[in-house]
Amino acid sequence: MDLGLTGRTAVVCASTSGLGAATASALGREGANVIVNGRNADQARKLASELPSARGVPVDITAPDGPESLISAAVSAFGQVDVLVLNGPGPQPSLAADVTGDDAAAAIDLLVRRHVTLVQLVLPAMRQRGWGRILAIGSSGVAAPLPHLALSNLGRAALAGYLKTLAGEVATDGVTVNMLLPGNIATARLSALDTMAAKMSGHSLDDVQAAAQRQIPAGRYGRPEEFGAVAAFLCSDLASYVTGTALRCDGGMVRVL
Repeated sequence: MDLGLTGRTAVVCASTSGLGAATASALGREGANVIVNGRNADQARKLASELPSARGVPVDITAPDGPESLISAAVSAFGQVDVLVLNGPGPQPSLAADVTGDDAAAAIDLLVRRHVTLVQLVLPAMRQRGWGRILAIGSSGVAAPLPHLALSNLGRAALAGYLKTLAGEVATDGVTVNMLLPGNIATARLSALDTMAAKMSGHSLDDVQAAAQRQIPAGRYGRPEEFGAVAAFLCSDLASYVTGTALRCDGGMVRVL
C-alpha cells in the first residue's frame, strides 16, 4: 500500500528512542524526509543515518527557543514541513492528592505549551498549501486516566482538548489533526514505570509485568514497530478523512470503544 508520503517532510519530536523513534523509522521507510529530534546529538544522527532521507537535529524542544530552532532546521534541510508529530517526555508519576498548582503549571508547560508553539510555527504554511498532518503521541490516560500519573493525565487531556478544537478549524484546509494513544508498548518508559510499580507494591518486576499483560486482551505488550505503523498511516495521504480523532493502539487494554 502506497501511503503517499514520498517526498513529504516530517518533523518527529523526541524521536531518538521509544515511540518517537518507531514513528520516525516508519515514516522514513515510507519515503518521507524525516527530522529526527532529541537532546542527544549522537543518537539523533545515528537514527537519521539509518533512514533513506533524514537529518538529526539535537534540539531540546522544552528550551525557550527549542521549537523555533527545530522547525527552522527542518525548513533549512528540506524546504517545508508537511507532517508534525508531537511527542516528548511525560511528567514524573504522582498522586492527584499531592499535585500542587505549580506542579500543574509545569505539566501544562511540558505537555501543552511547547506543542502549541510548534503547531503555530507550521500551521500557516500547511493551510496555505492545502495539505498537512499534525499527530500527537499521547497516552491511554486521555481515554481512561491512569493511576499514579495525575500530572500526565492532566496535561495530555488539556492537549487533547486543544487538538480536537483545532481539528474542526482546519479540516477544510486539508490539514488533519489527530492523537495516537499507546497502551503498554515495550519501551524504556514502560520498563521504568513497571520498575516503579514493582518497588511500590513489593512484587517482583516479572510478576508486575505478567499481571499487566493479563489485563490486556491481546495478552502481551505491544511492539514499537506496531505503533509506528499506525502513526505512519495517520500521517499519510490515505488518512485524509480521519481528523479530530484519538485512536488507541493498546491491544484492547482500555475497555471502551
